[in-house]
Amino acid sequence: MKPIVTIGVCVKNGASTIFETIKSINFQDYPHELMEVIFVDDGSKDNTLSIINIYAHKMNIITKIFSQEWKGLGPARNIVINNAEGKYILWVDSDMIIYRDYVTKLVYFMDINTNVAISKGEIYITPDLNWISELEIYTRNRMNVDFNTDLTKSMGTGGSIYRVEAIKKLGGFNENLKGYGEDWDAEFRLRNAGWKFYIIKSCVFSDYERFGLTWNIIWYKYVKQGIDSYKLSCINKEIIKFYRWIPPSALLGGFFYSLTIYKIKRRKIAFLLPILSFFKSFALCYGLIKGYLNKNIFN
Repeated sequence: MKPIVTIGVCVKNGASTIFETIKSINFQDYPHELMEVIFVDDGSKDNTLSIINIYAHKMNIITKIFSQEWKGLGPARNIVINNAEGKYILWVDSDMIIYRDYVTKLVYFMDINTNVAISKGEIYITPDLNWISELEIYTRNRMNVDFNTDLTKSMGTGGSIYRVEAIKKLGGFNENLKGYGEDWDAEFRLRNAGWKFYIIKSCVFSDYERFGLTWNIIWYKYVKQGIDSYKLSCINKEIIKFYRWIPPSALLGGFFYSLTIYKIKRRKIAFLLPILSFFKSFALCYGLIKGYLNKNIFN
């Protein structure tokens, strides 16, 4: 029986978390005979590939495993697309947990909304998170954002289900985008082709925030995002609005967004969001400058 949904797991050095991810995929209540899992190990230096080989073959789901020297996210995702037999691809990161009905809800939604290219659930707020982690989830869930009209926001690939027909028609992911931004570029092209995006609020997954975030982790993550965004801006100048990254703009934006979060969640911690936004803007700007000054960083 041909799979309806392909789970795409692109991973590099995910040995500490990949087992938990595999377990959550195998725990799905969607019929396993209608699923397949494609793993792409993109140059791991730890024992990620060994763990995949051990536990993937114990799943009662068809699995395909690819391993290569590091080529980056764009090329890795295209390996999944080129080998997927499913009508949809659900992208699951190696540090994610998808809850039991995640695949079922997303596939059902995509089946009845044929004009939607991408849909996604929301990140679950794990109890006892530190305040940095909780606020990072709020910013990544982007509450009340309309991804069909706001070109400055990206849904992100992890946890998103893609309609294979749509992404294949546009030639897949841009293979020149090896780090952050390959999903943003794909969304931009899909939106211009007339496809719609949607967030399903009753559908949840857990991501890296559950491990607890620190200022050092946030700094490293967003400096890297700034570096990669410079490359993205060279490829597509319409996507990124850098004036929003300037610390004063980020501070103001964080304040207004904190009001939105408080109205929805009634969590006073939301009013700390401007602090996090201000800090992240410095990291993004530093990464952007670093990318500009070292253009060969992507080669």
